[in-house]
Amino acid sequence: MWSRSILLLALVGSLAGCKPENVPVESRVVRTVVVDLKPIGDDHQAVGEVKPRYQSDLSFRVGGKVLSRLIDVGAIVKQGDTLATLDTPDYQNRLRSAEADLASAEAALVEAQATEGRQAKLLKSGFAPAASYDAALHNLRSSEAKLNAARANLELTRDQLKYTQLKADFDGIITAVGAEAGQNVTAGQMVVKLARPDAKDGVFNIAETALVDQRDEYPAVIVWPLSNPDLTLEGKVREISPIADPTTRTYTIKVTLRNAPPQIRFGMSMGGRWKGSLNPVVALPLSALFEKSGSPAVWIFDPQLGSAKLVPVTVARYEADTAIISSGLAKGDNVITSGINTLREGQKVRLADATPIRSADQ
Repeated sequence: MWSRSILLLALVGSLAGCKPENVPVESRVVRTVVVDLKPIGDDHQAVGEVKPRYQSDLSFRVGGKVLSRLIDVGAIVKQGDTLATLDTPDYQNRLRSAEADLASAEAALVEAQATEGRQAKLLKSGFAPAASYDAALHNLRSSEAKLNAARANLELTRDQLKYTQLKADFDGIITAVGAEAGQNVTAGQMVVKLARPDAKDGVFNIAETALVDQRDEYPAVIVWPLSNPDLTLEGKVREISPIADPTTRTYTIKVTLRNAPPQIRFGMSMGGRWKGSLNPVVALPLSALFEKSGSPAVWIFDPQLGSAKLVPVTVARYEADTAIISSGLAKGDNVITSGINTLREGQKVRLADATPIRSADQ
């Protein structure tokens, strides 16, 4: 009995000490995608509104009662067109009063000139004291000053009467009205808003996250009317609000619309997104991302060795189900997308398929 046990143990030990040779290592089947680096668009989108770049609040330069408003919102006007008028009797009375004051000042000057002439002759002949001549000369200078003041007042009242008509300063479109006929308005109160039709902006309110990855101070933008998404326009950011709105915590961005067609009208709702980086990037599924020393990495298939290789990558941004990789990969790389958490460096793998990656804008 003991002899059989010893013989069995010796046999097992001899088998355990034997090292098999030429035993093939089983490779693991993995799924991959083929990298194709291309410039892609940005998914940050916002909805804004078409607004005029140049818009003026037109108002009367004098106060009064609005007699008539001759235009409405949407009216196209030319420079010099009358937009609204004020009631004029008060200003006409002021004009007549100024004209009378001027006539009185002219008569006073004529009398002062005659008095100064007589006093000058008497002073020269010795029949009048110097004080009398000085008084006449002072009266003459005062009359001249009053005449100048009367003339200036007359010009002012004429201008005030002229200001009772509100005229367009340039060719444009009426975008808003602020007064109606019969309403009393003060000087400087907005009566109409006049916009230049040839300069249009797309105005958007976007969250701060949309600005994090933007390195260009004034990036290019693609915009389109929501009613016609196929009509895309290229714009350029010309102004970014330096401070967020205290209520919405968003930033106002104004985009200059280049060569906007006539169908792009003020007030239309517009969609917009960043034009995208000109550098080639690629979109990978989030399942392909791995971590190496606290930094993002991906497993790629090394065709020469037939094994898995871990390479670090740079993530430009994360989207809903993809990661935009800006560097670390080359065109044609086979990125492993399944079972990456159980892979190890140099592990033998073989491809199940190789699906080309399509860029985000395809």
